[in-house]
Amino acid sequence: MTEIVAKQLNSKSTDLTIRPAFNSDGDGIADLIEGVFAEYDGCVFDRAGEFPELDAIVDDFKAADGRIWVATDAEGHILGCFGIKYDLTINEAELHKVYLHRDTRGRGIAQRMMAKALAWLGQTHGDCKTVMLWTDTRFEAGHRFYEKCGFARTGESRILDDLSQSSEYQFRMDFAAYQKALQF
Repeated sequence: MTEIVAKQLNSKSTDLTIRPAFNSDGDGIADLIEGVFAEYDGCVFDRAGEFPELDAIVDDFKAADGRIWVATDAEGHILGCFGIKYDLTINEAELHKVYLHRDTRGRGIAQRMMAKALAWLGQTHGDCKTVMLWTDTRFEAGHRFYEKCGFARTGESRILDDLSQSSEYQFRMDFAAYQKALQF
């Protein structure tokens, strides 16, 4: 990322736009994820081997009854992404590709993206019962964000067969209760 972009991010007048992603956003999303991974020891970004869906990211989410959004600056740089997929067989959604550039954190962008995704989920898949996600054990700030948004750690974990030797925690939210609370 250029110094100009970094300066713009630090400016209070810079607003990010949240919009549905395009397949052509794959390279920008890849750059974002690679940057986030670089913040953590042992996190290796292997686009070809572990993120081939970035070549047609929107198609990947549509195939799973889902959607992905990106947060962009005025020049179109992707500084955040947030996706959700839906499993019709069990009425459960799963969050995917939740990443935010370090210079944009703490500005409410992730909360705005979460709200947009959950609103879309309620409108598109009103029968959804739960929303779940898996997150790397190293992403502690992310864990706090999910808990702040109403998710709870389930106690389940898994180890991935990836270059980062990732271990992940599962979080879950009762989406039916969430929607009911919104009706007040």
